[in-house]
Amino acid sequence: MPVGFGVLGPVTAWDDAGEPVDLKGPRHRAVLARLVAARGRVVPVGQIVDDLWDDPPAGAVGAVRTFVAALRRRLEPRRPPREPARLLVTEGPGYALRADPGAVDAWRFEDTVSAVADALPRAALDRLDAALGWWRGPAYADFDQPWAHAERSRLDQIRLTAVERRAEALLALDRAADAVPDLDAHVAAYPWREDGWALLASALYRAGRQADALAVLRRARELLRDQLGLDPGPRLRRLETDLLRQTEPEPTGAARVWAETAAAYERSVVPGARARLESTVGLLRSLAVTGPGGLEAARDHREAAISAAEQLGDPEFTARVIGGYDVPAIWTRSDDPAQAARVVAAAQRALAGLGLDAPEATRARLLATVAIESRGTASPGPAQSAREAEAIARRVADPALLAQALNGVYMQTFHRAGLAAERDGIGAELVALAARHGLATVEILGHLIRVQARSALADFTAADAHADAADRLAARHESPLVGVFTGGYRAMRTAATGAYPDAEAAYRSWATGLAGCGMPGVERGLLPLALLCLRVWHDRPADFPADTDWGPYAPWARPLVLLAADRRDEAARALRRTPAPPRDLLQEALWCLTGRAAVALGDRDATLRARDALAPAAGELAGAGSGLLTVGPVAAHLDRITAALLGSPG
Repeated sequence: MPVGFGVLGPVTAWDDAGEPVDLKGPRHRAVLARLVAARGRVVPVGQIVDDLWDDPPAGAVGAVRTFVAALRRRLEPRRPPREPARLLVTEGPGYALRADPGAVDAWRFEDTVSAVADALPRAALDRLDAALGWWRGPAYADFDQPWAHAERSRLDQIRLTAVERRAEALLALDRAADAVPDLDAHVAAYPWREDGWALLASALYRAGRQADALAVLRRARELLRDQLGLDPGPRLRRLETDLLRQTEPEPTGAARVWAETAAAYERSVVPGARARLESTVGLLRSLAVTGPGGLEAARDHREAAISAAEQLGDPEFTARVIGGYDVPAIWTRSDDPAQAARVVAAAQRALAGLGLDAPEATRARLLATVAIESRGTASPGPAQSAREAEAIARRVADPALLAQALNGVYMQTFHRAGLAAERDGIGAELVALAARHGLATVEILGHLIRVQARSALADFTAADAHADAADRLAARHESPLVGVFTGGYRAMRTAATGAYPDAEAAYRSWATGLAGCGMPGVERGLLPLALLCLRVWHDRPADFPADTDWGPYAPWARPLVLLAADRRDEAARALRRTPAPPRDLLQEALWCLTGRAAVALGDRDATLRARDALAPAAGELAGAGSGLLTVGPVAAHLDRITAALLGSPG
């Protein structure tokens, strides 16, 4: 039973129908509230005792255990008697609440307020309106203990920040008059918050009420002086000066900063300077994660920057331009194989030009570039480059370099089927590394890798958590392309765990957002491939319109599509021409399609090839390692193949 928890008001819980869960007495609710406040961390039993009683009775520890047992029965009523609790767990010396971040209103509120810091005004306003609506009263309203006071105060400060950010969004949307009433109440209740006064004065001014705006600033000055003994800060003083001059308060948004910085750069850096090329690479790196248009432009201009650098005849400078484009890569099929090959060739030329005396970090970035851009190939060279880059990065202890090298290692971890667990380890290290060093795009990459790997291992609980984490980071750092992969994951999860009609509908819904996503390897052919995998898994005919665009996946789809059309001879010829799948995220799925066609056509050689390729992945879900589609358990396909081989002559 999915359970929601509420502490933004009286402490409560709801079942999946939105009905309140009976939490019994105040001590039971106090235990639950204390664990919510710990946000997933373990709270020792002794600490819970101290937090519940000023003068604990002799049996306090036993009482806490009784409260926990009762809460478990109420929160997980259908849990078998000997099955461990999943929500309120025992760990070490105490207890922890293992709820999803979105299941607790306070946790969800904090994450939302943090995520909207860099959001566009319309999105920020919508999210903050929703988040502020989750409050039902003072946080932890039932309790008066010190721990509750501290947590209530902390959450209230976040709420006040949310109120002010909401007002900022309204001002940015030219809705100044709408911001005034809430800001008026805000400063009346919290007169020491100078940002609130400044926002109210700005809103009044922009609403055409200059006199009221000046009166607000005078009132702020008097209250700050009389109640706190403080003079107004520089923001309020500057704002008052602007209003007296009848000058619209100067915008301080990203557009102005961008324009002024760009102008200063144009004035300061001479045309043709090397600094311009290196700066261009930094800009392209940021551009690549902003959306479809940015990704396509970054790819095009990156190659031009490399070509311009090579013309200068300095291998070390060229190496910096090539290696500086450390954009995390998650999809293992290159969007432009010819361009990728040219980048690899340029990196290899730079490596040759640098010789053995090259700085280690420079060499590692070039090697990582070779590994990443050689994705999907069967050559051992790029894999060796990835491992060498990783070794150097660990030796020089450069977090960003190690992240780039591990991305290369990930791209080369497809030399055979069944390596999801190894990739999961890479993803886990990337998440931890990025969290320690503030590498947001790398942290997203790590979570997406773990979504893929845990899906292949049929661990959808963990995959869900990583998909949610990737979405939160993407919202905070304006990385919209992440949604292509997390949306595809949720469609695939429906396919793996839900009914057939729901799965097909989920895939089609997800695919509506693929057009123009800037990733041809995902955009072309992946929807029909996902539907084909679904139909094969459920033993349904591979009926598709004749004009279906299979993109790069046509060779593996064609035999099954021809079989469904009763064109058996053509299907047999198509199967004989079907190559081994590329060494990438889809190789298990494509081998399963080949195996199914081979069994249906009685092609023993192709059946044997499929069996040998799939055997190492017997414990995985075929294709789920892509995070986007699945054709079911590999073991089931191997069973069908084995039965066919045992029943065939030769």
